[in-house]
Amino acid sequence: MKKRALLSVSDKTGLIKFARELADAGYELISTGGTLESLKKAGLEVLPVSAVTNFDEILDGRVKTLHPMIHGGILARRELADHQSQLEKLNITPIDIVVVNLYPFKETIANPEVTEADAIENIDIGGPTMLRAAAKNFESVTVVVDPADYDQVLQGLQTDAIALRKKLAAKVFRHTAQYDALIAEYFTELTGETDPEALTLTYEKVDSLRYGENPHQSAAFYKEANIKGGSIAHAKQLNGKELSYNNIQDANAALEILMEFSDQPAAVAVKHMNPCGVGIGDTIEQAFQTAYDADPISIFGGIVALNREVDLATAQHLKGIFLEIIIAPSFSKEALELLVEKPNLRLLETAVEPDQLDSKKVVSVRGGLLVQNRDLGRVEVDDLTVVTKQTPSEKQLQELLFAWKVVKHVKSNAIVLAKDHQTIGVGAGQMNRVGAAQIALDQAGNKAQGAVLASDAFFPMPDTVENAAKAGIKAIIQPGGSKRDQDSIDVCNAYGIAMVMTGMRHFKH
Repeated sequence: MKKRALLSVSDKTGLIKFARELADAGYELISTGGTLESLKKAGLEVLPVSAVTNFDEILDGRVKTLHPMIHGGILARRELADHQSQLEKLNITPIDIVVVNLYPFKETIANPEVTEADAIENIDIGGPTMLRAAAKNFESVTVVVDPADYDQVLQGLQTDAIALRKKLAAKVFRHTAQYDALIAEYFTELTGETDPEALTLTYEKVDSLRYGENPHQSAAFYKEANIKGGSIAHAKQLNGKELSYNNIQDANAALEILMEFSDQPAAVAVKHMNPCGVGIGDTIEQAFQTAYDADPISIFGGIVALNREVDLATAQHLKGIFLEIIIAPSFSKEALELLVEKPNLRLLETAVEPDQLDSKKVVSVRGGLLVQNRDLGRVEVDDLTVVTKQTPSEKQLQELLFAWKVVKHVKSNAIVLAKDHQTIGVGAGQMNRVGAAQIALDQAGNKAQGAVLASDAFFPMPDTVENAAKAGIKAIIQPGGSKRDQDSIDVCNAYGIAMVMTGMRHFKH
């Protein structure tokens, strides 16, 4: 019986060469639409699907392959005599190879001006149906969804490569699952549902990693299919070794902190997903120097992110420090030439703008997932409530907001001290707030005199404020909301400290 291959693709990469080799191997080609025209133009003999079904496509092409003459040929089990006799009775020719990729739904909805009608018209129906049918019948049918697999398919024609067919079938089911997940996500967003009864997440592989957090853990890096704005997953790597699992975690933390600052040059240094130095300045060189001076010890072996192009002057500072990664929206030609002299230094280029990515944050727990909206909460001067007799000066208000933006990204319990647009003490991830504050105060030392303090959550007891006052802190920003808020307010009043409350907390577990 004649071998038959059905080809219907939107991505025509490598199509003609692949189809020609199939024809040379004795396959009869059948096709539809643009694929049919491409094959004909290349001089290949190809049979229209309508000639197989004896039924012209209808409804503006919405229905053309949904027909028993097609799906019977794909789904028939070759080893069952009953199936074969039915095919013979109905004059259906088996289809041995199905080559299909789908309408570009992902690319369509990535356009910010996409209309609902455009999105709907790019939902493929016949394609996924043929792919799933062929994948289900992988024992007899070879199914191809990715042009990158053409060569191994051609090689597999020489043998009964059932292992390859099963592998390709698995790829198809992943592909159609992702396709459906993107459609489901699009419609869920259209309808405004926030906690649907089922959640299907889909990601695309960026790379296999050498190992995870530790050498005995395996790991891979995946990216969201339709992320908007800057991200480490979509960054362009200009230099250096491949990223590790911990590199990616730290780089993401640095980028998220940096996105809090947009109206002036800013630099962030990160170690173990916590900021060790944050600074802003009139130039990116000044901002980096400020961040470096905040903690010149912890920055060693860390990650640095900058929100302006790295110029030569800044690059000269950066080159003199051992860093794992530098992240920036761009690097000047001179800066790049200098920094690539360090072959292991990873340079990542990605957009750095105010964070508006209102997507879900997903955390795995044993046997499940926790899902929440990302913390995009922000406060401005007008959102603050002064609760003490002392009112903060205009400069102190700006310093308080600077510290508040940083403490949001420090692991709880978190305390951040700031002075002159520079972090001078960071207390992260402690089991009690007094301990976090003491770490920050010890790091700041004499710099704490006249500085401001930010806390990610309220003070249930006045002891933290008492210690801050004794160290010379002059203004505090905190969420408020404790039953004992007045105890901390009273301490502030006794020491002449200004305290403002945000009404918003930033726990980060």
